[in-house]
Amino acid sequence: MESYNALHTDYYQLNMMQTYFNKGLHEKRGVFDMFFRKLPFGNGFAVFAGLEEILDYLENLKFTESDLKYLKEKGFGEEFLNLLKDFKFHGDVYAVREGEIVFPNEPILTIEGTIFEAMLVETAILNIFNHETLIATKAARIREVSGNKTLAEFGARRAHGFGAALRGTRATYIGGFDGTSLVEAGKRFGIPVIGTMSHAFVQSFEEELDSFIAYGEENEGNVILLVDTYDTLKIGVPNAIKAAKILSKKGIKVDGIRLDSGDLAYLSKEARKMLDEEGLQDIKIVASSDLDENIIATLELQGGKIDTYAVGTKVITAYDQPALGGVYKLSETIEEGIRIPKIKVSDNVEKIITPGRKKLYRIVNQFTGKAEGDYITRFIEVLPAEGENLLLFDPIHTWKKKTVEKFYAVELQERVMDAGKRVKESPQIEEIREYKIKALSNFWDEHKRLINPQEYYVDLSQELWELKDKMIKERKSN
Repeated sequence: MESYNALHTDYYQLNMMQTYFNKGLHEKRGVFDMFFRKLPFGNGFAVFAGLEEILDYLENLKFTESDLKYLKEKGFGEEFLNLLKDFKFHGDVYAVREGEIVFPNEPILTIEGTIFEAMLVETAILNIFNHETLIATKAARIREVSGNKTLAEFGARRAHGFGAALRGTRATYIGGFDGTSLVEAGKRFGIPVIGTMSHAFVQSFEEELDSFIAYGEENEGNVILLVDTYDTLKIGVPNAIKAAKILSKKGIKVDGIRLDSGDLAYLSKEARKMLDEEGLQDIKIVASSDLDENIIATLELQGGKIDTYAVGTKVITAYDQPALGGVYKLSETIEEGIRIPKIKVSDNVEKIITPGRKKLYRIVNQFTGKAEGDYITRFIEVLPAEGENLLLFDPIHTWKKKTVEKFYAVELQERVMDAGKRVKESPQIEEIREYKIKALSNFWDEHKRLINPQEYYVDLSQELWELKDKMIKERKSN
């Protein structure tokens, strides 16, 4: 089990916590929602990742003697530090499943507990959520344009540090990749490991052919030869063909060749012809070289003969959008058992939060099995009975309405932590990955387009919308 540092928080959190304590308010309870406001990459959906790490963090959070000593040096009071000495997270946590398809302004994770403890954990859980959901969504975009082709993640050396490489790799697997070159991720999470050879290996031999044969002799079952060190079509592929025939006589099969530079569409088509002419139709072609979903879509459009795409920098760093922008906001306080909705009002409409404890539903058409929209209600609301119609309307542009007939609703949040303890066993990563695949299949292709996808609506119930509108008007009139 990993050890999580309680000081992985922002300074102002501790200042506010000490203020609560000194004012005798540290047992006051509240509800906080974690969500994001805008889909990344211009995508039509996002993939939630990071829940397992968030739960690990919450369950194992504590202040060490070293932490307390440092805080004392920063001027925090002795009584406050004594409270932190025995700190454990005791809140309740509700969340959508990891691997779920999610959208802006939905309560993806909700914490109910003391405001004191809920404030402490904000920075860390947003750190985890924003990073892993961003990477999983990028990976899902790449999967969507790659069809059934194999996707290998090769990004560790370009990731933003050890933790980003490890957790980012896990997120790519949830998002749809088939394996990784990072051995630690294979060991830690059970992700299949994939590897080829480097240019340095080829260069270290006097003859390229000798390097191919040596590698094949020692790596049976994973013989993928890098063919662009000198000249792909004149030297590399011919040597791979020679090596394949020599190794075949020793009972060793060459599994593939890798193209790492040049015009990958043209080179893959030419290489495929050369291999097929020699009866080597079963040798696969792997392509790398700063790939992303846009390049892969173009290669597919141009008829590239590529079986596996190896993607590194552009997926592990979320190259074209470095941050998700997820937030964590107080939506309700609980005083003497009475729940009091809270709202943050802003001149920026997108920054106005939806007040109160909520439920999140996915509305599914009974005839098509496709999602019609997501529906957020007050926690105490009851959905229309089976057989009744449901009115969906845009919470900002309220004139945008539609009535859904013959639907069923799936509640997306579930209780995952009770008083700081997990309520069920953690799923295996394969289960999370398979859930993402199944969840995404419930959406129309129009929502999954790479460019200019159809907007998927996240709507508020009439009761919740009226509460929000009333609270905005009250705050603006003060």
